Amino acid sequence: MSDQKTWVLASHNPGKIKELQALLASSGIALKGAAGLGLDEPKETEPTFEGNAALKAKAAWQVTGLTCLSDDSGLSVDALGGEPGIFSARWAGEARDFAMAMRRVHHALQASGSEDRTARFVCVVALCRPDGEIALYRGEVAGQIVWPPRGEGGFGYDAIFQPHGHDRTFAEMSAAEKRALSHRGRALAALMAAEFGR
Repeated sequence: MSDQKTWVLASHNPGKIKELQALLASSGIALKGAAGLGLDEPKETEPTFEGNAALKAKAAWQVTGLTCLSDDSGLSVDALGGEPGIFSARWAGEARDFAMAMRRVHHALQASGSEDRTARFVCVVALCRPDGEIALYRGEVAGQIVWPPRGEGGFGYDAIFQPHGHDRTFAEMSAAEKRALSHRGRALAALMAAEFGR
């Protein structure tokens, strides 16, 4: 793993690993997932996406000494005061049951009494270099919550999120279509521009 083109991805989420690998494919970077390296998932104790992304990248770097990439991302719903936000994965429980998490968002919106369904996906990518220096890149995509869930693709909350200007949810789009629009794609594009001049 001494190859400078191999980065450690500080994530145990297979959907996220697959998506980030595809987004980085043109750079020649190979990602090694944290689970495959036997790395523990650190507790996300920071109050922001930036803080949690940096925490995860730093934890992986402290074990491996390699360039480590992490992201912290989530769904922020305006009528819910930005929730679930940094707690998006936790709303799915220990079993990572996102069908339950989507129902929870739907029920919370109904309970709020608000007609506002605007929301955004937020992603902050942290890159921890071999010297321990951390760079942060943020991406967002605005849209609205739909119900019932639509589509079989994607992961997480994709089936209830319809980006502005489109009539399909992320889960109804192809992986390539979603990558071109997504919060994660935008954060990675910022990273690529800064790190590789692309």
